[in-house]
Amino acid sequence: MFWYDEEVPITSPPNTVAELEERLSRPEDADVAAAAQLEGDLVVLGAGGKMGPSLARLAHRAAEQAGIRRRVMAVSRFSTPGVAEALQDAGVETVACDLLDPTALASLPDTPNVVFMAGQKFGTVDDPTTTWTLNAVLPGMVLQRFPTSRTVVFSSGNVYPLAPVSGAGSVETDPLGPIGEYAESVVARERVVTFLAEVQQTPLTILRLNYAVELRYGVLRDLADRIWQGAPVDLTMGYLNVIWQRDANAIALRSLAHCGVPPLTLNATGPEKLSVRGLAEQLGEQLSREPVFTGEEASTALLSDAARCQKLFGPPTLSVDTLIHWVAEWVREGKASLGLPTHFEEREGKF
Repeated sequence: MFWYDEEVPITSPPNTVAELEERLSRPEDADVAAAAQLEGDLVVLGAGGKMGPSLARLAHRAAEQAGIRRRVMAVSRFSTPGVAEALQDAGVETVACDLLDPTALASLPDTPNVVFMAGQKFGTVDDPTTTWTLNAVLPGMVLQRFPTSRTVVFSSGNVYPLAPVSGAGSVETDPLGPIGEYAESVVARERVVTFLAEVQQTPLTILRLNYAVELRYGVLRDLADRIWQGAPVDLTMGYLNVIWQRDANAIALRSLAHCGVPPLTLNATGPEKLSVRGLAEQLGEQLSREPVFTGEEASTALLSDAARCQKLFGPPTLSVDTLIHWVAEWVREGKASLGLPTHFEEREGKF
């Protein structure tokens, strides 16, 4: 179960999982204002994963602070013990549901606001049929179940081809160029939901996310773990983008007000193009360990330009320097990991 200590300044690092969970679900003024303007209840589909629980808690806390009586319902199979109970303790309603079961999907309550987070990335090589079903078939089922609801659908920056590192990265209007079956299935997701949104006039936002980070997982955690363990850091995918998970979740919730037909598409990530070598060197300095490098930076990388998103919602609330400091302290002290590496260095789309 998660419980929250008295709030401490955001600049100080969290010391416990409970403090981290509080930070990940702490609303900013803009989130509270958005919650006040949003009409109706909210359902979060696929809420049992890495980001879903904190998104649901953020939505609930923002509504509470806005003085709004709103049901926030988290829907998932809830296969990880304790997640559903922690959400209930935080005031979020939970619904155990296999979304692929048409009867179970049909039984969900009608809500005017939907965030769709379900999907599969890792395990695609071994089980591609499940990946395509979750990433392309299920989103269509969801849009048909909620044809009039404002809907935010999580996608991925992997829909883009690798971009020249000399530029800022791919923008939302660039041609898509997926590499590998996972990325292809996510493009299929976007095509299916866009088609249905236009047919049904479903107001929609598509969020192309890469990479959300917190202290227990994400690119920064991957790099810190390797440096701490003395494992080599591959530089071939030499540049990337990251965003604090709280900020990515806030973008999703605030995007509900911007859903439209045709859909609004946003690159949901941080504004900086970050050097993997530079990140590793900063983390190594914080950890008092010298990074070991392998490979050389390629001329292309998976990069997204988040200018459109930043114009709508402003800059992230946490700087990369702060995140580096927090992650290094967390790893140095041997604190919890989700044990879910991002495989950010993968250039052939094999997940």
